[in-house]
Amino acid sequence: MVDIPTMQRAFANEGSYSRNPELYIYGRYRNPNVATAEEMIMDIEGSKWSVLAQTGLAAIDIALSIFQEQGNNQPWLFFSEIYGGTNHFIDNVLIKRRGLDIHRFHPDGDTYSIEKFEQTLKELKPAIVVFETISNPMLISLDGNAFIKVAKQYNAKVIVDNTFATPYLWKPLENGADIVIHSVTKYFAGHGSLSAGVLSGNCPTLEKDAIEYRKLVGHMLSPDDAARLCEQLKTFELRFQKHCHNAFELARFLDKHPKIEKVLYPGLETHFTHSNAVNTFNGKGFGAIITFDIAGDDKAAKQRRCNQLISLLQQHIPLVPTLGDADTILMPIEPVWGDRYPFPGMIRLSVGIENTDWLVNIIGEALDKLD
Repeated sequence: MVDIPTMQRAFANEGSYSRNPELYIYGRYRNPNVATAEEMIMDIEGSKWSVLAQTGLAAIDIALSIFQEQGNNQPWLFFSEIYGGTNHFIDNVLIKRRGLDIHRFHPDGDTYSIEKFEQTLKELKPAIVVFETISNPMLISLDGNAFIKVAKQYNAKVIVDNTFATPYLWKPLENGADIVIHSVTKYFAGHGSLSAGVLSGNCPTLEKDAIEYRKLVGHMLSPDDAARLCEQLKTFELRFQKHCHNAFELARFLDKHPKIEKVLYPGLETHFTHSNAVNTFNGKGFGAIITFDIAGDDKAAKQRRCNQLISLLQQHIPLVPTLGDADTILMPIEPVWGDRYPFPGMIRLSVGIENTDWLVNIIGEALDKLD
């Protein structure tokens, strides 16, 4: 039974912003289901804290906002090849509404130059550096440890979106990152049945700041979603192992198929950042996303074949604008990204956990039917 002294104690302790308080006050502040799911992610991530939010972009908002301080105009540096939602958030919130001094670091050809990165840090002196371990959709893989090390030499805080790699392949916090972000909707949850995001770290001050910001802007995950997430997290490692296995086998198959002109997958030696992926992931895998370009004599032929392949596969591999589900799904590149990438027949394949031979056969049969 709750009495007045208990309520007074609960509100008096609220200012400590404990992730799992003795007394819970209000669902938007904290709730036990979310705290339990956070503990499971902490175990997976190897972090001292994790803070869940209702979407991946909400987690990005928290991670970035807690570093903003009134009167501090020091620039921030974002790698250019990051999630489209993050880029829109940068332009329309951080720059347009909050007036931050944002800079982008662009690839040098098909990869990022560590030498140019260090030169940029010397000249810009950014407070924050933000990058993704594997980019979308070109799958540029970074030697993450090297980039974190250089950023720290110039006193920058490092935020890593590790959604594509997951902690199974790499744990940025172990190598000096300040915060790691995941769209939990993708591989952590893994079934396309809930939306969530998480940020994790080791610094207790950042944890309190993240909990406070989440409370004040209402980024709390629902107790129902947190309860379902707890069940899905139990199979995360098993699922992601299978994701990576299927993607590797399928990438090798596509790379040899005459109807495919180009395959982008960090696990292939032909990928321009294969050595980075080997260095960062230590041979544990290379992720579960494959981007490939259909062969064709010209742009029109490529686009026609792209549409034909999607139509042939739709009963088994649907077009869905997300990734990380247990089922294999696909998305054409040009309708989403426009002509930013010079591959009009390119498709991004989010490889699921189905039987490997079945996947290869289904896609192979569809490719063989292309005009």
